[in-house]
Amino acid sequence: MRARCACGYGTAYFALDTSKVNPAPTGPSAVVAAEAQLVTEAGEYPGEVLVFTQGGYLSWWEVCSWGDNIEVTLAAARRWLQPRS
Repeated sequence: MRARCACGYGTAYFALDTSKVNPAPTGPSAVVAAEAQLVTEAGEYPGEVLVFTQGGYLSWWEVCSWGDNIEVTLAAARRWLQPRS
């Protein structure tokens, strides 16, 4: 991780050694490579986690909320993404 965003979301930017691996085939712009909805213990959907690539390399991830009624943090996202038994 090379930096974190101060925007209030759980955003982390990655620093990759691109000399060690070739990029995945993709265009030059940023692409959402993966996304997952967050589901609370109460069955609410407060936000999502997005993983971005840029130029074929993993670039950053972001945890964001869809509203103001619940705080979506990186710690909360980890808890809500855990498999439930």
